[in-house]
Amino acid sequence: MSLERPVAPDPYELLPAVPSFEVTSTDIRDGATLPDAQAQAAGDTSPQLSWSGFPEGTRSFAVTCFDPDAPTPSGFWHWVAVNVPADVTSLDTGAGASDDALPGAAFHVRNDYGDRAFGGAAPPPGDRPHRYIFVVHAVDVAELPVTPDVSPAVVSFNLAFHTLGRAVLTATYARE
Repeated sequence: MSLERPVAPDPYELLPAVPSFEVTSTDIRDGATLPDAQAQAAGDTSPQLSWSGFPEGTRSFAVTCFDPDAPTPSGFWHWVAVNVPADVTSLDTGAGASDDALPGAAFHVRNDYGDRAFGGAAPPPGDRPHRYIFVVHAVDVAELPVTPDVSPAVVSFNLAFHTLGRAVLTATYARE
């Protein structure tokens, strides 16, 4: 089977514009290759993230990781955490391991592996480098009207109506 296909657009460029703010990480760098710790086969560990400069009125955050380059029409969701309290401005390395590792009433929605946790990069061997888009969404409500049983698409739909700002960090990963 050939994996030749057009490069998928950055999905966040297709959404209504919102202000941006800063997200940084001690584990990953924007535009760089993901370390093996963030790959499924070699660590499956969510990266440390810190954010600042988010819009006034932020009442919570959602943290996501999406691969638009997966060979599916819908990309691949690696991480969806919602209802991170507004006074929390960072997540430690490994915070995506379980709901118990998240602050306050935050929880995970099932990723496309079927787990309520962070799932590391695992592009098909030999495919071009995939983009892993880590986003911190500043949200205008303390709790999104979602449950842990909804899909990442339902969370994304709700974020379309509640996002005040977005901080984006993109890294790549490929396997031989």
